[in-house]
Amino acid sequence: MSIFLNKDSKVIVQGITGGEGTKHTALMLKAGTQVVGGVNARKAGSTVTHTAADGSEIDLPVFGSVSEAIEKTGADVSIAFVPPKFAKDAIIEAIDAEIPLLVVITEGIPVQDSAYAWAYNVSKGTKTRIIGPNCPGIITPGEALVGITPANITGKGPVGLVSKSGTLTYQMMYELRDFGFSTAIGIGGDPVIGTTHIDAIEAFEKDPETELIVMIGEIGGDAEERAADYIKANVTKPVVGYVAGFTAPEGKTMGHAGAIVSGSSGTAQAKKDALEAAGVKVGKTPSETAALAREILEKR
Repeated sequence: MSIFLNKDSKVIVQGITGGEGTKHTALMLKAGTQVVGGVNARKAGSTVTHTAADGSEIDLPVFGSVSEAIEKTGADVSIAFVPPKFAKDAIIEAIDAEIPLLVVITEGIPVQDSAYAWAYNVSKGTKTRIIGPNCPGIITPGEALVGITPANITGKGPVGLVSKSGTLTYQMMYELRDFGFSTAIGIGGDPVIGTTHIDAIEAFEKDPETELIVMIGEIGGDAEERAADYIKANVTKPVVGYVAGFTAPEGKTMGHAGAIVSGSSGTAQAKKDALEAAGVKVGKTPSETAALAREILEKR
């Protein structure tokens, strides 16, 4: 089992002919992902040649629109590798086509564009689950990768991971690589994102093969506090957490656009306190968090 993504997912790449799209399509195919085509209106009707997981050469068709790609391939997942100024249009196109899952990797999308695109998704009935923007995407090890996470860090296992930070996603996967992961999701650190900690935690709670949930947050906003309330009320599985930013200088905006602290709200300590009050074990460092997870997993 897994959440949101599995070996049967059929994936298209918006921006498949660009530099990033080309590089990561190759890596996603190598990871076993069923990439079935791509979208670039200017190159519709052409094909791009890649190497499949079994080493054979495949020609992937390039379509003029997401809806055409879905119609011709049966795709149910799209990943957008498009520059920030075109990202809003690419997201809206995917929403209009009602693709069930859209992963937006792009960093630096103006917040008003992300807010507009998310509001548009809501107005259309939220038929598309959006992961991102400014994220590493999602991986179900051994089955499929939609994003830029290295696929060779770890294999399948009982840990479900949701993280605001890409780098910390990779570190946690490495720290717990001997246990393995059901699914790991990088949700992104922008102020407006599609899938939240709560969405992922809710799905992991329902997934029979996820036995432990790891959530990684960071200073700024109140997403972790809201997740703590949700965990307290709804989650029966053990949860361990880490909040990046304990050593951040007071009043400074750090890293991600969403990491803005005002007063005591949004500080690492406030988030840690909220999570611990909900029964979540919180580490002061990623390695300490991994050790807390390991302790629980070894007692199974």
